[in-house]
Amino acid sequence: MALHLVTDFDLRKDALPWLRAQRASWTGAGARGGCAGVLENNYESLRVLNVERNGNIIYTYKDDKGNVSFGLYDCQTRQNEHLYTFEKDLQVVSCSVNSERTLLAASLVQSTKEGRKNELQPGSKCLTLLVEICPVNNVKVLKAVDSYLWVQFLYPHVDSHPLPENHLLLISEEKYIEQFHIQVIQEGGNRVVAKNSGHLRKERVAEDFVWAQWDMSEQRLYYIDMKKSRTLLKCIQFCGDENFKLMFEAPLDISLSDSGFKLVNFGCGYPQDQEKLPKYLSLCIFTNRTGSLCVCYSPKFVSWEQITYSVFYFHKGYSKTFTAALGSVHSPVTKGITFLNLEYYIAVYLPGHFFHLLNIQHPDLICHSLFLTGSNDVISMLPHSPLQSLSGSLVLDWCSGKLYRVFLSQSCLLQFLWHPRPDWEKMAVLHCLLSCGRDPQFVESKIIQWISENISACYSFDPIQEFIIASSYWSIYPETSNMDTLLPYSSVLTWNTEIPGITLVTEEITLPLMKVHSFKSYWEKLNANLDYVKYSKTHLHYNNNMVRREWHSLISEEKTGKRRSKVYVRNILDNAVRVISNLEARNLEPRSTPLFQEEDNHQRLLVGLMVSELKDHLLRHLQGVEKKKIEQMVLDYCSKLLDLICRILETSWRKHNLHPWVLHFNRRASAAEFAVFHIMTRILEATRSLFLPLPPGFHTLHTILGVHCLPLHNLLHYIDNGVLLLTETAVTRLMKDLDNTEKNEKLKFSIIVRLPPLIGQKICRLWDHPMSSNIISRNHVKQLLQNYKKQPQSSVIDKSSFSVEFLPLNYFIETLTDIESSNRALYGFEGHDNVDAKFVEEAALKHTTMLLGL
Repeated sequence: MALHLVTDFDLRKDALPWLRAQRASWTGAGARGGCAGVLENNYESLRVLNVERNGNIIYTYKDDKGNVSFGLYDCQTRQNEHLYTFEKDLQVVSCSVNSERTLLAASLVQSTKEGRKNELQPGSKCLTLLVEICPVNNVKVLKAVDSYLWVQFLYPHVDSHPLPENHLLLISEEKYIEQFHIQVIQEGGNRVVAKNSGHLRKERVAEDFVWAQWDMSEQRLYYIDMKKSRTLLKCIQFCGDENFKLMFEAPLDISLSDSGFKLVNFGCGYPQDQEKLPKYLSLCIFTNRTGSLCVCYSPKFVSWEQITYSVFYFHKGYSKTFTAALGSVHSPVTKGITFLNLEYYIAVYLPGHFFHLLNIQHPDLICHSLFLTGSNDVISMLPHSPLQSLSGSLVLDWCSGKLYRVFLSQSCLLQFLWHPRPDWEKMAVLHCLLSCGRDPQFVESKIIQWISENISACYSFDPIQEFIIASSYWSIYPETSNMDTLLPYSSVLTWNTEIPGITLVTEEITLPLMKVHSFKSYWEKLNANLDYVKYSKTHLHYNNNMVRREWHSLISEEKTGKRRSKVYVRNILDNAVRVISNLEARNLEPRSTPLFQEEDNHQRLLVGLMVSELKDHLLRHLQGVEKKKIEQMVLDYCSKLLDLICRILETSWRKHNLHPWVLHFNRRASAAEFAVFHIMTRILEATRSLFLPLPPGFHTLHTILGVHCLPLHNLLHYIDNGVLLLTETAVTRLMKDLDNTEKNEKLKFSIIVRLPPLIGQKICRLWDHPMSSNIISRNHVKQLLQNYKKQPQSSVIDKSSFSVEFLPLNYFIETLTDIESSNRALYGFEGHDNVDAKFVEEAALKHTTMLLGL
């Protein structure tokens, strides 16, 4: 299934055997009381009550006399421990134990079994007790009221030594929350007692709320009050000392006026009066370490044909309301929507109907989220029992008593990628794999394999382009926050295709109002996200437009023989050297493809320029990050780009078992070479529109395979349209490898006339042929005559100095001779001392003779 559930705790396997062993040992010893009748025979009373911040699990059970007991499972030692037993027949509403396991707080109500007398205080419905359990000592009544109460000890972020004071939250059904401050002292060795237990200091934390959620990991309390008919979300952060802070207030455009009273993640004890709650209403809040803040809300069902839910992306400044058509109208909806936190994603599913994976890091485009509806294997395999998302990846199944760590299943998503699915699902799965993959190298290899064998399977986006951009982004994303605002994470900027069965409405929302002025950790990142939404008028995503302009400028200067400061160019090329060195240091396996074996200054300039521009971009916008760290991030990012291109080509190269002899021109192309040439062409298309660099040597290899695979007219068409770029290395090898047959001469000449002048002049010297002499002569004449001004001269020509009497040629040669003699600086051609007017005359005669067939 799409979600991979790893069991951390199973009540029936991790606690029940220990309880049975305890019962057997006590029964064998003939003991009575305590654990003598530790469980009734059917064990129906055994259930989980709470999961504390340190991962310890509190559960309850009854003996055959109805006495209620509390046990604790230590997630570190994987050992069970008996905490306390009330020798009364009661039902547990809530329970919590402090981090030192010296104090137990429990909220209890009268048993509902008929014939039981009221064992609580007269007139009370719910009794909240504080028990000293190290060892078992006093029992303090905190509250005895006619309403339900819930308890939760705070677990401050202190690792060195226990605090002298414990803090306990008490949540009342009467819509208030109090904090009790309990000082503890140690007496007589290991005996721990509460100091002044008769006069515990307390304070009001919140009141007049209708909904509250506890974040056990981050020690945060979220709650909603309905003052002045407004739904206002508030958050309180509890600190290591007794202090707590109201962090923000945020208006919510939802109606909870008829929702009754609901708590989330305050344990699972005695059920509330379900008739007071609207059917299947769901509301929960998820955050992650990148500073995201999402509120997920599903109202009461009004239709059995479609279901609506909303997600408020506060860190992005908008909300999205999704209306999903039910997969099967014949399958009744018996449970509400389940929301699960998967760090960068939120899973939303309704068993038997739909499964959605919402991208909360990049929610702008719907194609970056996955929507599965109907009778799909992924949906049918999801658990049907209600799951409660706790903190991080922890999920609790209250019904079975199992605690899971939930992950996206790599194997399921990879299999899904190979199925014939719509483009939007493929893109969503691609991003899921790259963002949540626990083994990036393995996932990337599998995606590359899929791309290689399904190169033309997507029509709405380029899979190579999307893979390169997304994978490079995620390779450095954990290094620092705000990367999603500075680097592109997708090659797709807009998406207008509708997804069947999904209706989406996006609305701007009011941002949270921060109530503090100094921020740390998560709050600093959330505040940065909110500032970006408030103050950023334009997108800050890096692009290569500046690199494109600068690169074309440098290439133009090279063609005209001009060049700016040598120091500037050398620094750019040094950037490229550092990137390639960084890449080679990370790549331990030898490459089969002949890349990085030539200078290829054009690509090195492009790599170096990208390093320079990207570094400047990050330095401008990443405040407070060391320059060295940014420089290394840029090197890693550019290295990753080149490495992914190399790996795509390497995969295809090894798949088709190509050998180094493909680099020679004097052989015929194979089907394998056609396949590799095709994927190289697709790589070139993917990188060109984004103006991304290619590994040095890529264009040479591409050209060689193009000469092998394409007829001459197709080859020239590819060259003229810029698909094949002629490099000096490739053309030099072509001139040396091919003989001067008529076919090869035509190919060589067609190639030479398409070369840039400077490279063409060098290549012509390698080809001993009348055509090359003709080209050399033309270039020499062009150079002599480009600034020539006609001067009056004698009309009498000395015919004795010419081997052939042909007046037009004789006059032209004499003019060239005069120019050469008057300006020796123009004489000579790239080291060819013998290129002069005489050479031009001989070349012209040879060419004429060849044309006339003499």
